Amino acid sequence: MIRYIRWSAGFCALLLAALWVNAVRVQVTEAGALDGNPANKRASIARYAKPRGDILVDGAPVTGSRDSGQLLRFERTYRNGPLYAPVTGFASQVYGTSFVERAEDAVLSGTDPGLSLIPLWNDVLRRRPPGGNAATTVRASVQRAAYAGLAGRRGAVAALEPASGRILALVSSPSYDPAELSGTGAAVRAAWARLNADPAKPMLNRALRETYPPGSTFKIVTAAAALDAGVVTDVDAPTDTPDPYLLPGTRTALPNAAKGCEDASMAEAVRWSCNTVMAKIGVRVGLRGMVAAAERFGFNDAGLRVPSWVSRSGFDTDMSADQLALSSIGQFNTKATPLQMAMVAAAVANGGELPYPYLVERTTEDDGGPVRRTFRRSLGRAMNPATALRLQRLMVQVVEDGTGRNAALPGVEVGGKTGTAQHGLGNAGTPYAWFIAWARAAGAAQPAVAVAVVVEDAAADRGAISGGGSAAPIARAVLQAALR
Repeated sequence: MIRYIRWSAGFCALLLAALWVNAVRVQVTEAGALDGNPANKRASIARYAKPRGDILVDGAPVTGSRDSGQLLRFERTYRNGPLYAPVTGFASQVYGTSFVERAEDAVLSGTDPGLSLIPLWNDVLRRRPPGGNAATTVRASVQRAAYAGLAGRRGAVAALEPASGRILALVSSPSYDPAELSGTGAAVRAAWARLNADPAKPMLNRALRETYPPGSTFKIVTAAAALDAGVVTDVDAPTDTPDPYLLPGTRTALPNAAKGCEDASMAEAVRWSCNTVMAKIGVRVGLRGMVAAAERFGFNDAGLRVPSWVSRSGFDTDMSADQLALSSIGQFNTKATPLQMAMVAAAVANGGELPYPYLVERTTEDDGGPVRRTFRRSLGRAMNPATALRLQRLMVQVVEDGTGRNAALPGVEVGGKTGTAQHGLGNAGTPYAWFIAWARAAGAAQPAVAVAVVVEDAAADRGAISGGGSAAPIARAVLQAALR
C-alpha cells in the first residue's frame, strides 16, 4: 500500500515539475514573443487605459485626453492642433506617434523608469504610473506670429534663441489637425489616406524634414569662410569681379538680379545679393575650405536630434570649380532645412558659436516632479568671433539699406539676409523666397532671437519674388513677437 502511495506521490511531483517547467517556458522563455504577438491586445489596452501625459507650451498643455469608452479607452486630443502639429506630431492608436509625441513617448505614456523613485519598481509590481509631461521651449506668441505670417502658403519658419539653442517657434504650412488620427475606426483611416494623398503634403514637417536650395542666404556661410581663411581681409575693398561672371572652365555666364555688382566689394555683395562676387569668392576659398566652413555650420550632419530627427542639410564634398561657384551662392546641390538656416543666423548672432537646437526644456511627473532637463550644448565654433562681428555689421546693412528693409523694426537692431532660390528642371519652378535674420533689443547685450523663413509659393510674378518681399515681413513679425 505504501509503495502505491509513493508511486502516486512521485507521479504528482513529476506533474508539478512539468507544470513548473511549462510556466517558466511561458513566463520567461516565450514572454517576449507572446508580448510581441499581434494578437496580444493586453499591451495596447494597458497603454491606453490611462490618460496620456501632456505636451506644454508656455507651461500650458496643448494636448489632452478623451475617454472614448472603447476598449482602447483614452484617445489623444489637441488644442490648436494645426498650429502646434510640427511640434507635437500625432499620437494615434492606429498609426503610432511622431515628433515630440514619439521622442518623449516613454514619459508621456508612463513607461519611463524615471517616473518611479525606485528604478524598475513599477515593472516588478506590473503597475504603470500616470503619464508625465513634456515642457517645450516654444513660445506661444512667436509660434502664432509665424503661423499667421505664412497664412496657409507652403513654407516653414524656425526661430531660435541664439545663446541657448532653445527653439522658440517651429511652423510648417499647410498644416493639419493631429486629432483626426487619434482614435480608431473608418474615420481615422480615411483621414490618414486623405492627408497622405494631399499634394500640398500637410503632414510633412517642412521646418525639420524638408530641404531646399538656400539661395543667397547661404552667402553668409561663404562670407564667413572667406573671412576666416583670409581670402577677404577688407570687406569694403573692390573684388575685381565682372558682371556677368564666367563660371570657371565653362562658357556659362552667371548674371546678377541686382544692379551695380561689377567690381563690388563683399559688403556690397551681401547688401545687394550679388551672385557674381560671392560665387567668385567661393571659388577663391576653394573646395576644401568651403566644405569645412559649411560643416562647421552644421551641414552634412545626419545626426542632429531636437529631440526628433532632422533631415541632413547638404553641401557637396566633390565638385568642379563651376559647381563650387554655384554651390557658394546656395544653388547646384546645396540643400538646407529651415532649422539649419536659422542655425546659421544664430551662429552669427552668438559671436560665432553654434548652439545645439532643442525643443523639449524638461520632462516631469504628472504632479510636476522632475524627470529630466535639457541643458545648453554647443555644436562648436562656426567662425571666429571677429568674423561674426563683421558679419553682424554686414547683415545690419542688409536691413538698414539693402534688400532686407522689409524686416526693419523701430528701435531694434536687426540683421538679415534675403534669398531667392531657383529650382526645378532648368530652374523653371517658382523660386523659393528665403529670409534669415536675428534681432537685438535696444540696450540688450546680445541678440535674443534668430529666425529662418522659406516661402515655397510666394504670391507674385516670377520676376517680383524675393526673400525681401515675401519672407522678410514674416520674419519681422516673428522677431517682434520674440522681443515683446
